Amino acid sequence: MDAMTVCRLDPASAEALRAAPVTYRSDQPTEGQPGDGGPGFHRFAATRVLARRDFDEAVRELFGWQLQSRAGLRVAASEPVAEVGTVVSMSLGVGPLALRIPCRVVGVVDEPGRRGFAYATLPGHPECGEEWFVLEQTPDGRVRLTVSAVSRPATLLARVGGPVSRAVQQWMTRRYLRALDAPAPR
Repeated sequence: MDAMTVCRLDPASAEALRAAPVTYRSDQPTEGQPGDGGPGFHRFAATRVLARRDFDEAVRELFGWQLQSRAGLRVAASEPVAEVGTVVSMSLGVGPLALRIPCRVVGVVDEPGRRGFAYATLPGHPECGEEWFVLEQTPDGRVRLTVSAVSRPATLLARVGGPVSRAVQQWMTRRYLRALDAPAPR
């Protein structure tokens, strides 16, 4: 996995994304996990113990958008560090065929030994939902990453894609789970 640079979202694009309504609102208070979404929503969670043991550095990289970047997404964020209200425009693929993935950070976990954030989808995202990325430091010093989401197709392409769309989501989740063990960008 090649690490890519995270870019600053241009002011006009950031303002447009800030003005856009999220396409999913959690139906219950979250504690680092998405709600159930209701009928038609698919919910999943995947966890991996990272090879690294430097929790604070892993947190810095997670909040600096390196998880998404190292997983192969092009990332442009309104802020260099994820915080509630930050908007991000990600893409997968190249040129006019690139899949556009706009999101807004809607939640942050900031507890001793447990840090992470969630973003909700914005109009134009192929899915409607919320995704959480949470790092935990275990009592023995290991670092555990959990990616959890609740989603349903939001675009015609995602609906028609059916099982292919779900397979792409699973493929990206596997890439996310390995991303913070990838070498840091130079």
